[in-house]
Amino acid sequence: MTEQHMRTAEYVSRYMTLTKETMPQLARTSHQHWPVQNDHCFQRIVLDTVCGGTWYDHIARPAYKHLTKDQALRAVALCDRIIAGETDLTRLNIQSFAWRGKLRKGSD
Repeated sequence: MTEQHMRTAEYVSRYMTLTKETMPQLARTSHQHWPVQNDHCFQRIVLDTVCGGTWYDHIARPAYKHLTKDQALRAVALCDRIIAGETDLTRLNIQSFAWRGKLRKGSD
């Protein structure tokens, strides 16, 4: 495994931990105002935002196996900004649904 690939894998691993564990836990405890709680919802919102549209139109499935280093780095940075309250998760969720033609009221 090359150093470049290992570094990408580290970013992907961090993204997966943030969206599968950290953010859902925060949504159930200190960040209950967030519009989502499930890991796949965080992944949808983050990847759609990173891609500027529906993620699976830009990244092969499963996404975590096909993220570029830049995409993974941007995903981690976005997760960190959401957690810190510097980026509005509700706004990103609404935009994600808009890209998908599925604007809904309430949480998912």
